[in-house]
Amino acid sequence: MIKPIIAITLGDPAGVGPEIVVKALRKKEIYDVCNPLVIGDYGVLKKALQITNISLELNTVSNPCDGKYTLGNIDLIDMKNINIETLEYGKVQAQCGKAAFDYLSYAIKLALDKKVTAIATTPLNKESFKKAGVPYIGHTEVLESLTKVKDPLTMFEVKGLRTFFYSRHVSLKHACELITKEGIEEFAVRCQEALRVLGIEKPHMAIAGLNPHSGEHGLFGDEEVKYIYPAVEDLRKKGIDISGPIGADSVFYQALNGKYDAVLSLYHDQGHIATKMVDFERTISLTNNMPFLRTSVDHGTAFDIAGTGKVSDVSMVEAILLAAKYGPRFLKETQKNN
Repeated sequence: MIKPIIAITLGDPAGVGPEIVVKALRKKEIYDVCNPLVIGDYGVLKKALQITNISLELNTVSNPCDGKYTLGNIDLIDMKNINIETLEYGKVQAQCGKAAFDYLSYAIKLALDKKVTAIATTPLNKESFKKAGVPYIGHTEVLESLTKVKDPLTMFEVKGLRTFFYSRHVSLKHACELITKEGIEEFAVRCQEALRVLGIEKPHMAIAGLNPHSGEHGLFGDEEVKYIYPAVEDLRKKGIDISGPIGADSVFYQALNGKYDAVLSLYHDQGHIATKMVDFERTISLTNNMPFLRTSVDHGTAFDIAGTGKVSDVSMVEAILLAAKYGPRFLKETQKNN
């Protein structure tokens, strides 16, 4: 069976992205399931190999089909966009923000052209993006713009616990204001479709309560009574297998133990805390409802340890493995639906 080609973006060169990539690509388990292709800069990767004291050959290619894809090599599309003499680890730099954007946008092009199966990304730095004049906040916004997909759907997965996020980077006050019956219904349907694409034919979802104890019938907030319970009732009438709202202090534990296939978290930190406390390093972000799958490590550029070789590659390995696991099916289902 032909193994999927997974494009791995190098992220911000001043961060830990290059180090986690070279550490991950010395692992046989990755080459057993996919053909990893790095989109980055030769000089940056060479420096990362020196920092981590890892001996691997760098093989530059112009086309994904030209890669060796053998253990002991790193196949690389060299964007040649970093001056290694002026690169400073752990610092916000315009050249790094521009380079990180170039890596991501090229990987997206390869995926849209069906030259790679999926993308696994490493961390960006929002300040570096801004300094470079890149008109996006981060990965999701770039993906949304370049794929022309409105509001890509983010899901976290860790040890079988899958979590969707109704809202992302907004204040807690604004997150509460975003809760509507219609919004909950639309979002739940999208989550169900995403789960089916990932191979869960009859997903059973749960919605986490917004307020403590799901509001206790209006005692601690009325969002559940006004919006969430009515949305769940209507969704069930439409044949959606969904439960809730269920207290956030128990629903994630229940899903981790198999009671639900996924949980809809109603604000950013509610779901982030729940998943990352299960296993911080193995919590992986998946971006759904695009023409291709994108997975990502769920940590930042770690400027405080960048360039030291101390960073763990566990999250990078998991991101690549999940891209290889879900990517081919995701691509097949997406093409079938279109």
